[in-house]
Amino acid sequence: MAEESAAATSTNHEVDLGHLLAYDPSHHLAAVPSSRVELREECLRKATALAQAVADALFALPATEGRDGPVVRLPPPTNRLPREKHLPRPAPPTKWEAFAKQKGIVNRKKNKRTWDEQTNSWKRNYGYDRVNDDRDIPIIEAKMTDEPGVDPFAKRREEKKGRVDKQEKNRLGNLRNAAKVGALPSHIQLAATAIPITGTKADLPRKSKKEDLENVAGMASSATASGGKFDKKLPGEKPLKKAGKHRKFLPVAEGKGMGNLEKQQNDKILNSLLAKNFEEPLDVSKAITMYKVKKDNNRRKDKKSSSVSDKLKPGKKIHKKSSKKSS
Repeated sequence: MAEESAAATSTNHEVDLGHLLAYDPSHHLAAVPSSRVELREECLRKATALAQAVADALFALPATEGRDGPVVRLPPPTNRLPREKHLPRPAPPTKWEAFAKQKGIVNRKKNKRTWDEQTNSWKRNYGYDRVNDDRDIPIIEAKMTDEPGVDPFAKRREEKKGRVDKQEKNRLGNLRNAAKVGALPSHIQLAATAIPITGTKADLPRKSKKEDLENVAGMASSATASGGKFDKKLPGEKPLKKAGKHRKFLPVAEGKGMGNLEKQQNDKILNSLLAKNFEEPLDVSKAITMYKVKKDNNRRKDKKSSSVSDKLKPGKKIHKKSSKKSS
């Protein structure tokens, strides 16, 4: 009977090898456990049975020998697990996407490089060292509609700047429309710390106040080694209200004023360390004087001993040479 009951309980297990998952949908407790220990033992017993069911199903699969041992290929999962987060909201179409859909324009894959006839080489379509770069054109052919006295190179630069500004305006407009729906790209949300992650807050952040902008501008202007002392001030820019404290280093050479601060700081630290073991703090000037006196006494003793030893040595005969020649 025990074997039949065990077989019956084993057949109730549903195994999903795609997720390495096993569960018993018809499991229920026969009686309410009287203590927490009894409940824990029941959970461990059921978990052991489920783990054994997963192991039996794995060993029943056909295996192939690999370098590290037998390898099995797991079947596709049968159960769909719920997502941790909601599905991303579709971003609204941009102006170009809406226009292309209306006109039936289909994007075609283009080559990234184009043959440049001026340099006889393949160049990129966009970016650095691109084809038909304005800086590579030494001569621009004049047209009948050109106004006299207008620099064509400066005109090209202004037109390019206008195109770049227009593109940036369109990009910001697309982001503004996406923010209304709550479908901003993740990199935009991470870059702007004031904007909440999509799905966490429904309301958009409040507008930045004038004080916040002034504080940010002040921190940016003072984020230099000199604290913004030598930076050029913009017209109408006010000085920073809360100036940050910069670390000041003491001069290396000793002397009066700032040069003497390092010695005072070292004396203060030394006195605080020695005051823990001695009742009176260390007098540095007194210690230096005692050291000099002791050194002078040792020098006098050495000098006196050397003079006594010189007297005990035998004297040398000194022969003076006569200045007059013998006749």
